[in-house]
Parts: sequence; C-alpha cells; structure tokens
Amino acid sequence: MSAEMTTTMENDLPVAKTEREVLLSIQDLHVWFELRRWGFGHAGYVRAVDDVSFDLYQGEAIAVVGESGCGKSSLMKTILGLHRPTKGTISFNGQDINKLDTKGMRWYRAQVGYVQQDPFGALPPFMTMQRILEEPLIIGGVKDKTERLQRIRKTMEEVKLAPVEDFLEKFPHMLSGGQLQRIVIARAMILEPKIIVADEPVSMLDASVRVEILKLLRGLQEKHNLSVIYITHDLSTVSYFSERIFVMYAGRLVEKAKVQNLLRNAGHPYTHALLAGTSDPDANNAKTFKEVPPGEPPSLVNPPSGCRFHPRCSRMIKGECDLNVPPEFEIEPEHQVLCWLHK
Repeated sequence: MSAEMTTTMENDLPVAKTEREVLLSIQDLHVWFELRRWGFGHAGYVRAVDDVSFDLYQGEAIAVVGESGCGKSSLMKTILGLHRPTKGTISFNGQDINKLDTKGMRWYRAQVGYVQQDPFGALPPFMTMQRILEEPLIIGGVKDKTERLQRIRKTMEEVKLAPVEDFLEKFPHMLSGGQLQRIVIARAMILEPKIIVADEPVSMLDASVRVEILKLLRGLQEKHNLSVIYITHDLSTVSYFSERIFVMYAGRLVEKAKVQNLLRNAGHPYTHALLAGTSDPDANNAKTFKEVPPGEPPSLVNPPSGCRFHPRCSRMIKGECDLNVPPEFEIEPEHQVLCWLHK
C-alpha cells in the first residue's frame, strides 16, 4: 500500500486518493490500574481504557473526544509508552511496542512526538530555548553540536519563531503563551517523528492564538506527512483539524466516524450530548439552554452494567441497555456506534 496522499483539499482537509498504510494499530486495548488500601491489599481496578481498537493511517489526523475522566489521557499515555497495557496490543509499523527492549522503546518514543496541554508547565523554567530543544537531540544520539544547532534553527523556523536568534537564549518566562506552545511543538518535532500526539494543544491559549496554532499543526502534518492524534473535549475545533472522530465515554470508544458523517448523522446519544454542549457563535442562541444528559460520568472503578451511558440516557431500552454490552453497529460505511438503538 502506498503511504502517499494527495494535497487536494475538501473542507480544508487532505483527501486520500490512494489507500494509506496503517502506521499504528491498537487492538483490544485494556489499561486498568490496581487500587490498594493500606493494610488491606487489593481493592479493585480503575478501568481507564476498556476494549479499545482502531487503526491510525500514515498522514492521517484523528480526534479522540470526550469529557474529563473518560480515559483519553490514559489512552494517550499508553500510546506514548508511559503506561503498559493490561491487555491488548499497540503495534507501530507492525511491531508490538510491549515487546520492545529498552533500546527499542527509546527508538519508538523518538517516532512519537508529544504536544502537552499546558505550555507554561511543560517547559523547564531554568533552561533556555536552545537547551530545551537540544536535550532530545542529545538523548537521541546526535553528538555533533553544529548539527544539533542546525536542526534547532530549522525546526524553530518551521514553527514560525523567527528570527531564531531572538529566541535561542530566552527563558520560558520571557515568552508569551502562543510562543511557548510553538516551542512545545518544536520539541515534539525535533526528532522528526512519524506521529504527533497533541493533548488539548490549544485549550490553555487565548482564542486569537488558537487558530494560528491549529494552522501550524496542520501545516506541519501536511509538509511531513505526519499522523496526528488530537485529544480534546471541544468539538468546535475538531472539524477544522481532523479526518475521523473517535468519541470516548467511560473508557470505551462509543462512536467512530469520519468528521462530516458524525457531525451530520451522530448515532450515539452521548455524541448528541457533546454536540449540544459545543459553543455556538450565534448571538441569538446566547440565552438558550440546550438539553444535556443529567448526572455525571460513572466511576471507572465500578462502571455500570450493559451500556455505560444508560444511567444518563433518555432513550435507554429497559432490559437491553442496562444489562447487555452493545456490540459495534455500522450505521453507514466507516461509521460504527456502540448503541442498542441501532440493533
């Protein structure tokens, strides 16, 4: 299969005309954290990620959306290699990352760049910008100082921090939030990764800066044919950046679809709730309250039986949703939903 993709645009997003190569494959992934009480031993598990499967293609941008506590961050950290799966596999270019030794894991982590949510907390305050960007190169085995400086300059220019000399010797407190986030992106890009994991990359920034950072990320994706996993709770930015959306609730992906299909024909009641909670720029709707599901997300220590959304769902089918775990129903091509309403 060809890893190339065209640069033609539809709704400002790249459209693949050829079948793309699977870069990252996640199958039957479970990430459970054991709870222990002092003096009483085992006290159960936090089921942060429960039976998650999907493929990420070369050059594709996907979004994982959901409320706080739904398991997005645990999924992200497991993909980064910071957590080990309880069950299931994560394969990068056909290699199971759980079977990699220390050297292999260091190689894998160089292939996956990480853009943190909070640029103010992501950068060490006692390091200059040059030292911050040089550190991953040193760890990555780039021994020549001249080569390191050349790569730092090139990457800083790519993230639109120019002239470079104005930033190299500055410390984090000397830069604005938008400039700091560009440094965070530069650090993620410095080792020329194949995948970028972006954890709420614009949520800490002013509204005027958010579009610029999203444009920057998309430009880097297209230029380097990067795969991007965009973690967010804000559906208003997803259509601008991603090709597919995965909706996560209580540790599970309850809906997977192309962006336009999901926005046009959302199949899961929880997805409808997320869409209802999306910011509306229409001033005429400023005083209206949209209907959202009651209650709070369930405990991941003791999740509900059946569909995990059923205690909050107004369309719950008694004797079905509350008892039986729904399988994936395909409601249209490449659009899967975990919901008994589509039985």
